[in-house]
Amino acid sequence: MVRFVHTADWQLGMTRHFLGDDAQARFRAARLDVIERIGHLAVEEACEFMVVCGDVFESNQVQRKVLLRALEKMAATPQVTFFLLPGNHDPFDASSIFRSSIFAEHRPDNVKVLQTSDPVQAVPGVELVAAPWLNKHPVSDLVADACDGLDPTGTIRIVVGHGAVDSMSPDPDDPRLIALAPLEDSIRSGLVHYVALGDRHSTTDVGATGRVWYAGAPEPTDYDEVDPGNVLVVDLDIDRKEGIEVAPRRLGTWNFVRRECELSADDDIDELEGWLEGLNDKDRTIVKLSIVGEVSVAQKARLGSVLDHSADLLAALETWERRSDLAVIPDDADLDHFGLSGFAHEALLDLSEQAEDSRDGQRAADARDALALLYRLVGSGS
Repeated sequence: MVRFVHTADWQLGMTRHFLGDDAQARFRAARLDVIERIGHLAVEEACEFMVVCGDVFESNQVQRKVLLRALEKMAATPQVTFFLLPGNHDPFDASSIFRSSIFAEHRPDNVKVLQTSDPVQAVPGVELVAAPWLNKHPVSDLVADACDGLDPTGTIRIVVGHGAVDSMSPDPDDPRLIALAPLEDSIRSGLVHYVALGDRHSTTDVGATGRVWYAGAPEPTDYDEVDPGNVLVVDLDIDRKEGIEVAPRRLGTWNFVRRECELSADDDIDELEGWLEGLNDKDRTIVKLSIVGEVSVAQKARLGSVLDHSADLLAALETWERRSDLAVIPDDADLDHFGLSGFAHEALLDLSEQAEDSRDGQRAADARDALALLYRLVGSGS
């Protein structure tokens, strides 16, 4: 029997364009800090080693300090061996970060790179068969290539790969896809006992055997991820009929959240404000809002205040432009609020007409924003 950690897609050095400098620094630090938490988890749960299934780094050109800090985090648990697989972001090509002098000089003894598909003994009785990316554009199924010619053994055999599985890909003609059916045949015949995959950032059980898994990213990276923030603790025992247990362990601290809002009344803005206020860990939460509906200038101004306040607390607050369509319809109460007369009142009416004009979307949007800003300035006494 063996117990180990399956993880992937650390993508150390990753940045996000919508994060400000402070949030960006926290985001990058979290991706490094989770390494140490994974190591401690492995120790606490008596795992004998760890496989990191590709995209350890965001690219082969990450900053020196990212590499050094990553190695130091792995060195913090010397009793756990980290087996690193080069993936599509950090392939084992001539420019590979794993070939760099910095990596060679500072690599701790408990960090090993799976450079070839030659079987590697992880611990006595356990063999790793790896499918490293040797360049960014392979022309075949690397996992199938690595498994080609394997013979039955009395040891536990774990395949370590990176990439999309054919059964889940929208592009069935991509030659790089990992063929699931042959893998499951190998599992059923006892040739392979577990397939540890990376590339998909959502923790996913693939196929019917319960032995092909994506660990997912240990820290979330985007809104589309279904169940990120996990690593897997895997128990394998070839002497038992079932012989496998895969247990997700949540270690991620960041959250990507999308919400669709339809606004037409003050109660709708109240509900949105309450939801935003109720979010936990705001400094590690990124929110994207889709906002549709019709509001008055006063309501638009209040909405702006709510969003500005939340933006200062959250790691980032984005508007989902493709799915947002908020119309601002000035009413008599809005116009009376300004208390303008003469030329200024005429200019206000002109701005109001522009806000309602659907022929020029950008001009109307600018006019609505101007009205809302003016409303807020008048309300604040500025």
